[in-house]
Amino acid sequence: MELKVTRYDVADDGIATLWLSRPGRANSWTGRMHDEYRWICAKLDDDPAVRVIVLTGDGDIFCGGADFKALDHYAGADHYDPALSPDAARPGYGVRPEFDADMAWQLGLRTPMIAAINGSCAGIAVALAAFCDLRFAVEDAKITTVAPRIGLPAEYGLSWMLPRLMGVTHAADLLLTGRVATAAELRHSGLFNRVLPRDGFLDAVYDYARLLTAASPAAVSTTKRQLWSDILQASPAAAVEASKDLIGTHMQFPDYKEGVSAMTQRRAPRFGPAAGPATSGTATP
Repeated sequence: MELKVTRYDVADDGIATLWLSRPGRANSWTGRMHDEYRWICAKLDDDPAVRVIVLTGDGDIFCGGADFKALDHYAGADHYDPALSPDAARPGYGVRPEFDADMAWQLGLRTPMIAAINGSCAGIAVALAAFCDLRFAVEDAKITTVAPRIGLPAEYGLSWMLPRLMGVTHAADLLLTGRVATAAELRHSGLFNRVLPRDGFLDAVYDYARLLTAASPAAVSTTKRQLWSDILQASPAAAVEASKDLIGTHMQFPDYKEGVSAMTQRRAPRFGPAAGPATSGTATP
């Protein structure tokens, strides 16, 4: 695919960076960007050398939300059209039916995703970040769901995800008002793993990402699937029993033997690429 509004790079250490890139247009979201974003994520998730994906925006903006020309186009429309091409990539699909939808598919990826919110994050961009596994933000980043201020309800599953990240009280604040809050104000809300100064921001994100690249890729992928699948579980007992089955499976992988050997020898483990059921299927039955 020819990339016009996104770009990506894979470093030698297994950290991939995906940039939303519409210079001069606040990296605003379009159907074209949606297509490219899915294509890149599918490509990165299929690459065993990629251990973590960092999602960020070009310049000093993460994403200003949907392009205003697109918003104006929808006035009077009788339905919402995400403007995806018919042959758009479907990364993360097929893991669980609950993940087979726009943005929710990020939960089905084998690869952990970190949202590096380097500036304004509005509307649909909040959903992009919320459905990542981890979130870092610069202190002065402006966060707004926007929707109620333009006559719309919560979009893209934020009414499901934000309460799970922030609790109902904080989620209601952002979803019902659509007000603009800074990341610094939301520092203790649960939305972000860390809120950091702008100076050295991406360096700090990459330092954290290396914690993921140092871990067993199979274990990280399976744990990611456990995390999001078990959130859907009604029964903690089911989660316990499923985890025991998964532990038994992973004990047969080379990573387990290497991890135990490294701990015994007091050295850093040398894990291989992701392998086994963590690359496909569900984490829990």
